[in-house]
Amino acid sequence: MKILIKNGRVINPASGFDQVADLAIAAGRIVSIGAVPADFVPNKTMDASGCVVAPGLVDLSVRLREPGHEHEGMLESELAAAVAGGVTSLVCPPDTDPVLDEPGLVEMLKFRAEKLHQSRVFPLGALTRGLRGTALTEMSQLTEAGCVGFSQAEVPLEDTQVLQRALQYAASFGFTVWLRPQDMHLGKGVAASGALATRLGLPGVPVAAETIALHTIFELVRATGARVHLCRISSAAGLALVARAKAEGLNVSCDVSINSLHLTDTDIGYFDSRMRLDPPLRQQRDRDALRQGLLDGTVDALVSDHSPVDEDAKTLPFAEAEPGATGVELLLGLACKWGDDSGAGLARALAVLTSEPARVLGSSLGTLQASAGQLLKGGVADVCVFNPNQPWTVEPSALRSQGKHTPFSGYELPVRVRWTVVGGQLAYEAS
Repeated sequence: MKILIKNGRVINPASGFDQVADLAIAAGRIVSIGAVPADFVPNKTMDASGCVVAPGLVDLSVRLREPGHEHEGMLESELAAAVAGGVTSLVCPPDTDPVLDEPGLVEMLKFRAEKLHQSRVFPLGALTRGLRGTALTEMSQLTEAGCVGFSQAEVPLEDTQVLQRALQYAASFGFTVWLRPQDMHLGKGVAASGALATRLGLPGVPVAAETIALHTIFELVRATGARVHLCRISSAAGLALVARAKAEGLNVSCDVSINSLHLTDTDIGYFDSRMRLDPPLRQQRDRDALRQGLLDGTVDALVSDHSPVDEDAKTLPFAEAEPGATGVELLLGLACKWGDDSGAGLARALAVLTSEPARVLGSSLGTLQASAGQLLKGGVADVCVFNPNQPWTVEPSALRSQGKHTPFSGYELPVRVRWTVVGGQLAYEAS
């Protein structure tokens, strides 16, 4: 299919390119940016006047809920939600049912996702069998099946020796281990420790749950030389440790969720279960530190932490409700809102959704590595076209995700996606 995107403001954050230009696509690749070849005859022309033409978004944390949790989400619904949000590549955690600890399961997931011709799916394999924290999985076989890294998802490793062995093995083969830093014993609460949790009578999760885990991870990284990506840092103290580790030269990266970037524990209000999230919402000083960390580059990527939850599991008392929220359709809007509020600007807001998360994935992207998260002549045509001046109000019932619960219900977001192109094929067009 040949597509011509005309008159749009083309922004490629990785190179700093930012100007009004035409973009021509053929055979899944970008043919030109600027002057269109004289013999180029498009099958579809998009007039992007007044719109931004950006690389397709790369989201490092999207739960698709298949297999095993189809009552909360299905591949069809969640991938449709992803392309509606401009996300062309996504990473899914291994905590499905069954767990992604066998090559056949990974291959089946990728096969089903590819048949839908929507977002590209990059699975994380389980670090240990069944996520039980005892026996390591066959990482080499899982990598051959399509895994881009290895994770325990939300299941912390109790045995530090198992984690050490996992990092030693991963370092030997150049694999990346994805860890959410949370101490197993301190992290059993449902809200961030503090005055609000005390007043509401909710069991708290102290900042130490994150920092203790980070200290352990960094010591093991020093000993093994492993590459570690830290998922959803939530505290100012935790971010300070990450900054020190990076300054030391440790091979680590990190992300933060849209929830922690915009919300605080006070948003829980009167036991609002939509705010039951993992990691829990922390205090304003933590949120402010995360926003600054995203601005100065300490935080590498912004993620949606998309975790659709069904009605029965969410409409329960706060402490009993299942943590999670729908977010993949809101990622671009909330990033741009942060860009406006912080003064970071549109280019930086796009960078933490495109080139920066693609850099985190690195060589695991395979043939996509050279152009993922970028708009390059000859590169893969993953494109998001959005109107930067089309505010819209988040209405959960209008979201394409099967999960309708979001803490951002009623928020006004400043931008709206018009078209999403994946591999040169039109995957989404706004009605």
